[in-house]
Amino acid sequence: MRALSRKKASRESLLRNLATSLVLYERIETTEAKAKEVKPVVEHLIALAKKNDLAARRRLLGYFFDKNATKKVLEVLVPRFANLQSGFIKSYRKGVRLGDGAMIMILELRKSEIKEEIKELNTEGKDGTEKHAKATKPADKEVGAKGNAANNSKRTKANTAK
Repeated sequence: MRALSRKKASRESLLRNLATSLVLYERIETTEAKAKEVKPVVEHLIALAKKNDLAARRRLLGYFFDKNATKKVLEVLVPRFANLQSGFIKSYRKGVRLGDGAMIMILELRKSEIKEEIKELNTEGKDGTEKHAKATKPADKEVGAKGNAANNSKRTKANTAK
């Protein structure tokens, strides 16, 4: 475990704050060292919540600073990650912070795979056949981004006249 330049109580409070924020907002930006510390903590808490017993609920209530975070884990995140054993959090580097050169990372809770299944179901028609998107005719190139169609035609006429 990293010390994160803090004493034990301060470090634990920091991790609890980061975990609470990650659960409530589903996305946080923090330094690489803090991200590497909080990621396994939140993964463990979500796995613990999947047990859905009284002891797990009480441990979550004791860990998060906000009761809404516990409620969200139990009611929203556990059903979302029902078919996953781990890997609930994506992490990727954003870049370096200009002030001190610290690497900034983004931690995100994975999106629901249920949404993808719903999209697949919505592509089916009422009679069980697949819906097909209507083919649209490509737009004419007469009108440019800023009405430059007249300018474009003048250029082509000038080039062909030479």
